[in-house]
Amino acid sequence: MELDLVTGIKWYLVFLFSTTLHEAAHAWTALKLGDDTAYRGGQVSLDPTPHLKREPIGMAVAPILSFLAGGWMIGWASAPYNIAWALRYPKRSALMAMAGPAANLLLVLLAAILIHIGLAAGVFHPPSSPSGMNLTVATRDGLFTFFATMLSITFSLNLLLCVFNLLPLPPLDGSSLALLFLSDETARKYAEFIRSPGFGLFGILLGWKLFGVIYPPIQFWAVNLLYGGRYTP
Repeated sequence: MELDLVTGIKWYLVFLFSTTLHEAAHAWTALKLGDDTAYRGGQVSLDPTPHLKREPIGMAVAPILSFLAGGWMIGWASAPYNIAWALRYPKRSALMAMAGPAANLLLVLLAAILIHIGLAAGVFHPPSSPSGMNLTVATRDGLFTFFATMLSITFSLNLLLCVFNLLPLPPLDGSSLALLFLSDETARKYAEFIRSPGFGLFGILLGWKLFGVIYPPIQFWAVNLLYGGRYTP
């Protein structure tokens, strides 16, 4: 039970930082592109407090319950924005949407770099069977084991968050990607369409089913890329 509690704390620390960075990236990008709504709400910050206050269920209750139920964490957060601004500047709103998954991808790449540094230093080695919190294994006990676990969780969780949020289904961030390639008038019509009532719930349900199909091969490819094709299906 003690091990489960320690493991849960590790997962939650990574989840809290990852989701906070994701939403702060949305908020910061919106601010730079002309919408200060999230900035005024305190969301241009790596302090998780304003994000937790905005979405206590998604950032506290859901991840803890999902960990207790399945041994991994999922949840949600959000940053407010001006809908009128988003409709007036659809390409800017698309860049705001893409900033969240980009922040998660940045954490994946940072974890990968640190894992490779550990491998080169001889303090990490590849696992025989990689998993979410076992993507790299420490060759020594103590802090090296802690860092190996935290880097494994950071890589795995942020890869999941990045891929899931890039699905082209509302209300996920990936649904806004098309706005970058449409004319302003068509983009505004598309943006209004994907914000239709009830469309978001349908998108989430469809997204979960689609994610279960596409994510395992993406995860396998990413782990193999990390280790230079070491593993076979």
